Amino acid sequence: MKTIKYIPITAMLMALTLTSCGESKTKDGQNEKINSKTEETISDDEYSDGEAKEVMLTAQQFEALQMEIDTLAQRNMSGYVEANGTLEVPPQNEAIITTLAGANVASIEVIEGDEVKKNQAVAFLSHPSIIQIQSDYLNAYSNSRFLQQEYERQKRLYEAGVASGMNYQKGTADYEASTAMVNGLEAQLRQYNINVSGVRNGTIYQRVALRSPIAGVVEKVFIKTGQYVEPQTNLMEIVDTDHVHADLMVFEKDVDKVKKGQKVRFSIQSRSGKELEAEIYSVSQTFEQDPKAVHVHAEIENKGGGLIPGMYIKGRIEVDNQQTTALPESAIVTEAGKDYVFKVQKEGDAWSFIPVEVTTGEKDGDWIAIRFFETPDPNTRFAYNNAYYLMGEMNKGEAEHEH
Repeated sequence: MKTIKYIPITAMLMALTLTSCGESKTKDGQNEKINSKTEETISDDEYSDGEAKEVMLTAQQFEALQMEIDTLAQRNMSGYVEANGTLEVPPQNEAIITTLAGANVASIEVIEGDEVKKNQAVAFLSHPSIIQIQSDYLNAYSNSRFLQQEYERQKRLYEAGVASGMNYQKGTADYEASTAMVNGLEAQLRQYNINVSGVRNGTIYQRVALRSPIAGVVEKVFIKTGQYVEPQTNLMEIVDTDHVHADLMVFEKDVDKVKKGQKVRFSIQSRSGKELEAEIYSVSQTFEQDPKAVHVHAEIENKGGGLIPGMYIKGRIEVDNQQTTALPESAIVTEAGKDYVFKVQKEGDAWSFIPVEVTTGEKDGDWIAIRFFETPDPNTRFAYNNAYYLMGEMNKGEAEHEH
């Protein structure tokens, strides 16, 4: 690697000539006059005008540093509100599986992390009370059929005028009562996920299935095989992760800047270095008291896998957008209080990097807005990384040159 620093040859020759002439004079006034002229000839302004710096990289060095170069492009630079939170799912996409009556766990068909479909059996329960309700239904159903026949007979006799109205009314009441009992027991059997038609045909089921009310992933399993569970006990949690969203907390001072439709960029630890995007679809109208902030819900656009409810997220809500020229932070270096980027030129098999002074503006993530003192040609290529290294090499080359 080398550093090239250009100084005008004419200025150097004039300085040498005048210095030689000045030394041949014996009068102090003439010496001072000549020295003054020499200093004027190589003044700071003239030196700066002729100065040029560059860093050269061979093709091998360029490859080893993994240099990234490209032309400038316009980028949306956003003002933003910082907001942290967690990944959550809406209440309608979470389910708790319970049992209606006390029973023993006959078997467990899933483990935590398994994907399940809607109505899939996740466990089986058994208990004498489950067998009893099926027996009660069979008795009620058989009795109802008998009372239906009796009701129809009494109705025909009453209409023919050979039976009293009292018998007809009693037959009607008995039949309707038995029908209500049958319907009630049928509803209970369906809640147990027991096949009603099978029971009518004489089948008594020893076990009943617990079924998932939604499609999703088994989040937690609270039971063990053989365990007795009380009615309404939480047995499993199912979560539909397809509907996971970002739940962010926005503090009171920033609430008026946030609204539906704004973009959110956020990151999670399991996807280090990768930003996810979301769009706000709901802003809460009530404050949480500790901390005093509102919930902001955003639908994730590029979900992929591995997003689990409860994960901590760090986010930025974009509150305005404007197109501006920007480069990555690694493309900008500060030297002596000034900011520089490096324009790039190909010279044979080597690469030339020349510093160009810029001013910096707003920062958006790893990108910083920049402004040039002179607008560069649209086809000019710039280094997108390793600016600090390039400046260090150039300064090292200058030090070697001075020695």
